[in-house]
Amino acid sequence: MERDTTIRRIRTQQNHSNQNQNNQENQQSQRPDSLNGLRRLKLRAPGSGPLLTEARAVLLLLGFVCLLWTLVHLSVQQLIIRSPGTFNALRARKHLDQITSVGPRTVGSPENEILTVNYLLEQIEQIRSESRSGPHSITVDVQKPTGSFSIDFLGGFTSYYDRVTNIAVKLEPKSSAQHFMLANCHFDSVANSPGASDDAVSCSVMLEVLHSLANLSTPIKHGVIFLFNGAEENILQASHGFITQHPWAQQVRAFINLEAAGVGGKEVVFQTGPENPWLVQAYVRAAVHPFASVVGQEVFQSGIIPSDTDFRIYRDFGNIPGIDLAFIENGFIYHTKYDTPERIHTDSIQRAGDNILSVLQHLVMSDELADSSVYRHGNMVFFDVLGLMVVAYPARVAAIINYLTAAATLVYLSRKCSGGAGVRYLRDVACAVCVCVLSWFVTLLTLLIVALLLTLLGRSMFWYTHFYAAVCLYGSAAAAKIILIHTLAKNLYYTGVSAVDLAELFFDVGLLLWCCALVFLTLNGLCSAYVPMMMVVFPLLSKVLLRTHFRAKGASLQYSVFYLMGLSVPYVHIMFLIWVVFEIFTPILGRSGTEIPPDVVLAALITLAAVILSSYLMHLLYLSCSTKRMLAALGSVFAVMFVLVGCGLFFPYSADPSSPRPKRVFVQHTTRVFHALDGSVERSDSGLWINSLDYTGMQHISAHVPQLNDSIRTRCQHTLPYCGFPWFLPVKFLVKKSWYLPAPAVSPEAPLEFRLLSRQQSEWGTLRLSFEAKGPTHMSLYLLPVSGASLIGWSFGDGTPRFDLSGEYFIFYSHGTDAPAWRFSLEVQPGVSDASPDEGLLSLAISAHYFSGPDKHSPPLHTLISTFPDWAFPSAWSSTYHMYRY
Repeated sequence: MERDTTIRRIRTQQNHSNQNQNNQENQQSQRPDSLNGLRRLKLRAPGSGPLLTEARAVLLLLGFVCLLWTLVHLSVQQLIIRSPGTFNALRARKHLDQITSVGPRTVGSPENEILTVNYLLEQIEQIRSESRSGPHSITVDVQKPTGSFSIDFLGGFTSYYDRVTNIAVKLEPKSSAQHFMLANCHFDSVANSPGASDDAVSCSVMLEVLHSLANLSTPIKHGVIFLFNGAEENILQASHGFITQHPWAQQVRAFINLEAAGVGGKEVVFQTGPENPWLVQAYVRAAVHPFASVVGQEVFQSGIIPSDTDFRIYRDFGNIPGIDLAFIENGFIYHTKYDTPERIHTDSIQRAGDNILSVLQHLVMSDELADSSVYRHGNMVFFDVLGLMVVAYPARVAAIINYLTAAATLVYLSRKCSGGAGVRYLRDVACAVCVCVLSWFVTLLTLLIVALLLTLLGRSMFWYTHFYAAVCLYGSAAAAKIILIHTLAKNLYYTGVSAVDLAELFFDVGLLLWCCALVFLTLNGLCSAYVPMMMVVFPLLSKVLLRTHFRAKGASLQYSVFYLMGLSVPYVHIMFLIWVVFEIFTPILGRSGTEIPPDVVLAALITLAAVILSSYLMHLLYLSCSTKRMLAALGSVFAVMFVLVGCGLFFPYSADPSSPRPKRVFVQHTTRVFHALDGSVERSDSGLWINSLDYTGMQHISAHVPQLNDSIRTRCQHTLPYCGFPWFLPVKFLVKKSWYLPAPAVSPEAPLEFRLLSRQQSEWGTLRLSFEAKGPTHMSLYLLPVSGASLIGWSFGDGTPRFDLSGEYFIFYSHGTDAPAWRFSLEVQPGVSDASPDEGLLSLAISAHYFSGPDKHSPPLHTLISTFPDWAFPSAWSSTYHMYRY
């Protein structure tokens, strides 16, 4: 009896088991074909196996990222590994101290045109005397060029210069030379900054390089022209004067330009060419401490970074190839009072000197310099490897490597499409791509919402001094969103699918997406395609080599470690590039104007970094048993940081002497006079005109200077040239928020003298106007034709007027010492217009800027500046603005 009962119980259990199995099979048959295919598909990995515990997955990922980031940080901080010792950095530092001791060196000031010029000439003469008995000769020429040109910079503008200063030094063998390298620096500075890094240190390095080369016992094969130009900060004027007017310019075959976008650290090669790969090869072979990136070159030349260097002048107006080097670290104090010599480490000077001296020595002994046009073919791919070496190869070779890499990827993926499961595999890949793209979109949208919310709360730029706070806030949110989307896909859409199969699938998707980026960049001729090439080659090789181990042991700890080791090479380079991006763009966001919310830009950059880093790390996350604790930890970090930031714990600026993060403000004490068509004065006013160079405006300053509040905000008057204010540069589309505080009139000792010389009507109806202006060393001219009229000619540049993004015309003028009155002419074409006859055909405004001398400051200006907090850097001067109608 008991036996029969037991048999019936077993049969009943078997029936229930069979029924459950049939139900599961029916459910699976109703699932989408792609999921069924993924379930049945053999992905050359075990269908089941041990998974990583969540704790191990977290430790592995954190350890991997932290280890590589530490490696990048150590590489960046290591300025010198070895030095040949032929360059004397201590002597160069003495030059730096002496040049900066005179203070700011604006064009036309005695500090720039007399004191600095005399010091440079004294040192050059001393070098010539010391090397007189050697095999080289030194010739010095002080040039005072006058000219004008137009370029597309900050929307486009025209520059006119008169008698600016160039000191050109020709070093050649006593038997003379026919071909020359050009080494360029500029000794002028922006107003109110000592300009140690930008660019006195480069001129100091060039003096010492000149000393070293002049005292070589063996004569050099080709010559070197050292150009100490005195007007770069006025938007590249002196270099234009040299390359277009100096007789020595015809002998220049290539150049090296020394610049700065930061203070100290490593100098990076961020532009080369155009074409002429032999220059990059020369740098790679000769540089003692190489540091270069073609990614930086393509980003810089794209126009994303609102800056330019003399490289552009030599390339565009001289049609000669070159190398552009610049210091990029600590851009927070670039162009401020903190750019002082003591902030530049002696090792930075030694590093730059070793590199410049070695590269110049190599080039002046090379055959390529004699006939560089023969070697002008294509571009070069070049990138830095942890500061130890630079890898460089021709772009045509890069294209072959890239296409072979893409072909290998397609072969690897196509093998999984063989057989009847091919269509299902493609569907699975398509679905996985959609999951990835969805995670990117949701992550970006989330971070942008957070950035905008913080901006509305008045917490913009909280990260400017505390960058780690942005990493914790935006970084945790980005990582959490990416993991959350994949976790939801795994738990809701891929239910019942092996975690190992999913890990393999999303590895393939990462490989495919990087391959698409590789092909796209290569087809567009971008040398930066080497980055996705590395992100395809190394993970693919790693996965192929670990295939047998993965089949045998599944997602073991050993497999995970080996997998991460395979990713280390491309990931360490990716992290280096991420460091470069944030090192450059974070300070730029502090001077990018009042119209672009910087938190939005930073959030987008962090999203991009998170997407790139997660591309192959998702493989390990899918091999993890769970992600609940990861998400909880990331969510907690985000919540805590959001509360702390929202409460205002992180103040954007700092006056810490060891690491200042100043807020930049332009302050002008100006008097404006508006003239009617008959020349009479319609109205006039005077005030202190304040422009914030970052998005926060006067938000934080008004607590210290109560009169600077929104009640004195002034709006752009679009009927007046350049809004009716004395802009120094054409940046009104970036800095639209202005504050105008009433003040007594400006009374300069040398006021602007402006008059109409002639007015002529041509036989075809155009109006030709000739003017004369005499004033301080810096003036700005703004032109706005009335509706219907047009400016068809002028005496600047090539004679063709060029307007900016707003359709107005901006001409910047500067002069050196003993310059005559500035004369120019305009030609206006009348047209059908609804404008009032009182408006005439053209509104012309001219502004005089007093950057040096007794007219620079005034009592109201000094009083206002003294009330600014110590974490603000107000760059201040006096100016006048006169507007006329013709």
